[in-house]
Amino acid sequence: MANWRWLAAPLAAIYGSIVSLRHVLYNEHVLRRYHPHVPTICVGNLAVGGTGKTPMVEYLIRLLQTHGYSVGVLSRGYKRKTRGLQIASDTSDADTIGDEAMQIHTKFPDVLVAVCEHRTSAIKQIERMPQRPDVILLDDAYQHRAIDCEMNILLTAYDHLYVNDHLLPWGTLRDIPHRASKANIIVVTKCPDSLRPIDKRVVDNTLHLATFQHLYFSYIHYADVPVTGIPLILTCIARPEYMIQHIRDIYPQAEVLTYPDHHRFTAKDIRTILRRLEHCDCIITTEKDMQRIRQTNLSRLTDKPIHPLPITISIDKEAHCLDEDVLAYVSESLHKMHGKANSN
Repeated sequence: MANWRWLAAPLAAIYGSIVSLRHVLYNEHVLRRYHPHVPTICVGNLAVGGTGKTPMVEYLIRLLQTHGYSVGVLSRGYKRKTRGLQIASDTSDADTIGDEAMQIHTKFPDVLVAVCEHRTSAIKQIERMPQRPDVILLDDAYQHRAIDCEMNILLTAYDHLYVNDHLLPWGTLRDIPHRASKANIIVVTKCPDSLRPIDKRVVDNTLHLATFQHLYFSYIHYADVPVTGIPLILTCIARPEYMIQHIRDIYPQAEVLTYPDHHRFTAKDIRTILRRLEHCDCIITTEKDMQRIRQTNLSRLTDKPIHPLPITISIDKEAHCLDEDVLAYVSESLHKMHGKANSN
């Protein structure tokens, strides 16, 4: 372990040099960027997983739909078994579009959910659709410089701020901290309910934001699930400790079985889960993990219920309101685009 720590810092420096060079090539227009013809909002982070991107995307979907906008969501579709552009449909599953995209499609069937490893190509195809969405949400695309987004929302977890982290493999950052300066909005996620104004000021001072950047704080809210007896908490997410703590606060005897993020269940995994279920009365899992569980025979091998645990987020209303920031951007962008179209 000591040897690995000794190697981590120089490896992180090498990785940071490569990432920085890539940004220079984009900044100097050596690498080309595409400016979408649809208002496009990027939701992402600097770290590897665990900051709450999917709940944030769902929050934006609800906000935009409430104000009459049609929404499209575009992501890479991590760990899917398909290639190219895939549009979610009634026949889609976690294998064809990925677990996170499938979660969004399940909850918002009227939203255009698309996945593609080449997101510039995907946006161009979406723009040519007869009923293209009014707004596109780019999920987990903060590092995707090939698309020139006018609104970037950067997420960072309250207990793991990017300024206190290091680049891979020394830490969990996949991008240089300075890239945070390109975000229009920064949301500190997974804040404790007991967060005080002075705690917010400490975070604000720690992040050293530019004057044009707006800072917000968000909180997780877990739905109630009809659990009787002892639950087995089954997760395959990057940072399950929030969910585990929440459930154990209610069910102290809950057992826990965790796998790596986006884990694909094997026959051996199912046997392990069934053995653990012998001492439990039900399974509580995440909505994302439920998309992959549905592709297994687990529900046919046990009569014990499997409960996905829905979560939502709320965002503090500060001097500026995130909703107003987002809606103003969309309205102004659509106005500019319609003006250009009319002038042509």
